[in-house]
Amino acid sequence: MPSDSINAFAGLIDLASERLGGRVLVASDEFFAEKENLLKSGAAIFIPDKYTRRGKWMDGWETRRRRTPGHDWCIIKLGCAGALHGVDIDTSHFLGNNPSYASIEACSLEGNPSAELLTKQTVGWEEILPKSPLKAGSHNVFALQAERRWTHIRLNIYPDGGVARLRLFGTVIPDWRSYKKGSVLDLAAVENGGVAVAASDMFFSPMNNLLMPGRATNMGDGWETRRRRGPGHDWVIVKLGRPGLIKKIEVDTNHFKGNYPDQCSIDTCYEPSRSVDALTWPDVPWMEILPRTKLSPHARHFFQRELKNVHQATHVRLNIYPDGGVSRLRVWGTIKTD
Repeated sequence: MPSDSINAFAGLIDLASERLGGRVLVASDEFFAEKENLLKSGAAIFIPDKYTRRGKWMDGWETRRRRTPGHDWCIIKLGCAGALHGVDIDTSHFLGNNPSYASIEACSLEGNPSAELLTKQTVGWEEILPKSPLKAGSHNVFALQAERRWTHIRLNIYPDGGVARLRLFGTVIPDWRSYKKGSVLDLAAVENGGVAVAASDMFFSPMNNLLMPGRATNMGDGWETRRRRGPGHDWVIVKLGRPGLIKKIEVDTNHFKGNYPDQCSIDTCYEPSRSVDALTWPDVPWMEILPRTKLSPHARHFFQRELKNVHQATHVRLNIYPDGGVSRLRVWGTIKTD
């Protein structure tokens, strides 16, 4: 059954996100509202008096009323291929025009298959969410057990109607076959499998923003903690996409001008099998790689010669003093090869 809460998927990545390159390739119909709206980054909005030449303007994907057998569907290319652990089929603002049911299928195809190819019967679609009831004007959240590496999904709605947003939560599984031994890459980047696994605070914005592609577009596109009124400092732990040897680190405070951290430091550890919760225990053998260092507002800070105790690492911990916001964290290095 669906749930109204997406808290169970906190820390996972929306693999279909526009920010990662997710795209809606083709849909059976989009008479009232365009298919591209499904993957917009912000929450859906409603403007009571806004209409188009085809009817009421809606911030989502909406098909016409079906008068023939069958159902509507759309096909999405994931921004990053990976395993899928949950989905949010968001019908916000669709109250008398939402689908009654939905199902999801997935496939894994190399390269960039065309929309024409993806609509053929020969595509090996596999059902990962059976036909399930949807609530109107709600976040319809379902757990998925699709552990394989998927590249595309097909959302089926029954029989027709509108969906505001689609979020597909999972873990990125990069294709490491093209990696050249000794090449330097951002081990923390989402597209390389990096993921933020724990943070002391995420009051203003989520921790995984730190690892997104490109520079932040605004202050909300970073990680920001509340104002600390007691002792201590804030921190975030990032699991690298692959264990590696760190060569250079960037801490970017872009857009954080009156609320950037005064200082930062960075620790690393090699714990390939320790659980997320256990990484916050006092016995974790963290080693300081960047000593406590002054930061500037709205600036990129690069550290290379300053790094010490460089060794193979599976995780990094960014400590900020005492609190504030960081837009991006980059950890460049070479991956461990056996």
